[in-house]
Amino acid sequence: MKILQTDRLLLREFEESDAPFILDLLNSEGWLRYIGDRGVRDLAGAEGYLRKGPITSYRENGFGLWMVELLEGGIPVGMCGFINRDTLEDIDIGYALHPDHYGKGYALEAAQACMRYARHCLVLPRVVAVTDPGNESSIALLKKLGFRFAKQIDFANSGEPSNLYQIDFE
Repeated sequence: MKILQTDRLLLREFEESDAPFILDLLNSEGWLRYIGDRGVRDLAGAEGYLRKGPITSYRENGFGLWMVELLEGGIPVGMCGFINRDTLEDIDIGYALHPDHYGKGYALEAAQACMRYARHCLVLPRVVAVTDPGNESSIALLKKLGFRFAKQIDFANSGEPSNLYQIDFE
């Protein structure tokens, strides 16, 4: 199901048939370095990731992480959307691009559309984001979106700090 459209991108709900792309994305260097190893090593694992993550979130929350595709040609480039985590007080924006599509402005374009959706459709008072302190690209994107640094947290209970950013709509 189509959720959002920008000048160049379509954001839609994931389907299990997106598993080949997810398998590749979740094992890309950037994902493993900054988001973490999800242990997805085959198509069955990727299908399970989609079922237990985004697809369940659509049903339980009415939102989730969405597939980001090029409007022209339907080529998958990444994911962007929202996560309702038990460990955070607010809804968390998440995004990841496949390395073949870095540096083209797709992450910013998708995230801007998602933030408009959060404010006007979901009517959220605030959105947060969690980043690795070394992920300079992600931090720069959050600042372009208007997020401000809130605090450091031990997000993954690993003893390693993560940065929490937030944007308030009220």
